[in-house]
Amino acid sequence: MLKIGFIDYYLDEWHANNYPAMIQRLTPGRAEVTAAYGKIASPKSGVTSEDWCAKMGVCCCASAAELVDSCDCIVVLSPDNPEMHWELCQEALSSGKPVFVDKTFSPDVKTARDLFSLAEKHHTPMYSCSSLPFAGELAELPEGEIDFVDACGPGHDANYFVHQFEPVAALTGWKALRLLCLRTAGTCHFDIEFEGGKRASFSLLGDEGAYSLTVRYTDGRVRAIPEMTGFFDRFIVEMVGFFETGKTPVPADRTIHVMAMIEAGQKAMAAPGTWVEL
Repeated sequence: MLKIGFIDYYLDEWHANNYPAMIQRLTPGRAEVTAAYGKIASPKSGVTSEDWCAKMGVCCCASAAELVDSCDCIVVLSPDNPEMHWELCQEALSSGKPVFVDKTFSPDVKTARDLFSLAEKHHTPMYSCSSLPFAGELAELPEGEIDFVDACGPGHDANYFVHQFEPVAALTGWKALRLLCLRTAGTCHFDIEFEGGKRASFSLLGDEGAYSLTVRYTDGRVRAIPEMTGFFDRFIVEMVGFFETGKTPVPADRTIHVMAMIEAGQKAMAAPGTWVEL
């Protein structure tokens, strides 16, 4: 059974709290979380790393280096603080052991490239991805050339961009050229122009709403997914499969391109109505 270690900025957050049970339920006998390292106590709940590890029944490591030594594979979490990923990934990406880096991968494109370069230097298998591209409904879409995608979902800020951008990147492989943002008091909408005249729109709807997606094909067919489901289960199974094989399910260039869209999206949010080049 594979021993998985968690490295996090602080451990008392949704992903760290839920991944261990999901791994146990979905991949029984194949992998389990055995150790964790959190840099700080949770600024939200005050829960310390020691308290969290005692509650979860895992070893509390005093450093990322200690954790890497004790595990077969590593999950670098910090899902709400991607600016911490460069620091938190250093030991893991230098280890040669399989590493998954939770969304959002990095604060900018430069850091994304540097993280992949570090992993490549040490021959460390590594990938990063939102759970949304693993929705079963995406795999069930009919084949054909798509020319427009409309995606919607919950969220207020850039931390949720990845859940909109990654499914479209996975589905189409298009290269984005520029991006425009329009806002209301509670929503954020983006139009993106891609190479070849392809287009997509993304909307963050605030606290409510399901992740949905509609595609139009060049032959006129339209397919709508009112709600994407089951993505977390498939995401966990895929991650454990990666830990077993070392074969990354998401290519680095796609992750870097998604980061370029997110970086442009942040700039566009600050200047609504203005096209921002990638």
